[in-house]
Amino acid sequence: MATPTAKDGSAQLPPVTNIQMVDLKAQYLAMQDEVDQAILDVVRSGAFINGPTVKQFQAGLEEFLGAQYVIPCANGTDALQIALMALGLKPGDEVIVPAFTYVASAEIIALLRLSPVMVDVDPRTFNIRAEDIEAVITPKTKAIIPVHMFGQSCDMEPIIALANKHSLHIVEDNAQSIGATYTFSDGQSVRTGAIGDIGCTSFYPSKNLGAYGDGGAINTNKEKLAEEIRKVANHGQNRRYYHDVVGCNSRLDSIQAAVLNCKLPRLEGYCDRRRMAADYYDANLQGLDGLLTPARQKNSTHVFHQYTLRIDGGRRDALQEHLKAAGIPSMIYYPVPLYDQEAFRGTAANDIDFLPVTDMLCKEVISLPMHSEFEEATLAYIVATVRNFF
Repeated sequence: MATPTAKDGSAQLPPVTNIQMVDLKAQYLAMQDEVDQAILDVVRSGAFINGPTVKQFQAGLEEFLGAQYVIPCANGTDALQIALMALGLKPGDEVIVPAFTYVASAEIIALLRLSPVMVDVDPRTFNIRAEDIEAVITPKTKAIIPVHMFGQSCDMEPIIALANKHSLHIVEDNAQSIGATYTFSDGQSVRTGAIGDIGCTSFYPSKNLGAYGDGGAINTNKEKLAEEIRKVANHGQNRRYYHDVVGCNSRLDSIQAAVLNCKLPRLEGYCDRRRMAADYYDANLQGLDGLLTPARQKNSTHVFHQYTLRIDGGRRDALQEHLKAAGIPSMIYYPVPLYDQEAFRGTAANDIDFLPVTDMLCKEVISLPMHSEFEEATLAYIVATVRNFF
């Protein structure tokens, strides 16, 4: 394994081994006794489905988000699907979604026989923008899915104004940004996920708030919408064996809720430590020709689910190989635009085959390791390795 030079090029840093993109083991060891006991308590109770731990987590997440109603579910994709089902959208209705995002954000639109309308994103924040949304609104448009990408909020105030103007629903995909806060022009600050009509999140293990398996949640501040969400998630029934609509079966199991109950009080600390790691990257990756560090939106905090660079000049893949040779993992989120995925050929309502920013980002982005358990020696080694490439 090659040893990279330090930032100033004068010193050598020893290699650091066993670097993780997300260090879930270290996070577990820091609270091992509490987590072990919480899981054991569930096993001993026998309350494996909708037990007390689920109710406790629901109440805790409502308080954290500032949302009146939280409905836990099985995973983040289910959360998005249930949200659209609860809105009563009909086949052919159009839903606007960024083309630069994980497949789940658009997958559920097509799955419900709705029409995904894919739009470009901001080249610095990677987030959907009101001006791009407005350009594709038609009489068939019924909803917008802003995806709060990589850890910070979309600029929601103009998106809300646009939605109100055209009577559109807003379903936030908050899978990557739980814990972030958006501040409106009047000074009001709101957690992402609690801004639109419905917020959806995932507790996949690598998320900032991750379970030890799959998990998700849907939240809203509207009572009737909450009732509909609960119904859809529970086989379309409010009363057992009386099914008002065709629903699905999606619930957070008690063991995962027990783990999340241990982690939720630590979430602010996790996000703070991710920001500290991002600050270190920012401070030490400046001045490299062709490398752009992540932009931080002025009206949103950033919780750095990912720390995503842009590398121009066609050198992104070479950098990834350089990191790999030094024992440093990296990921490309995302290598292919949604409109170029075979699954979506011919399904997008706006029939696009090229969006310039999305196409550029898919060729330039690379994410460095990011989690809440870093030691400075690891960060220094990663930074020195990146600098050595340039």
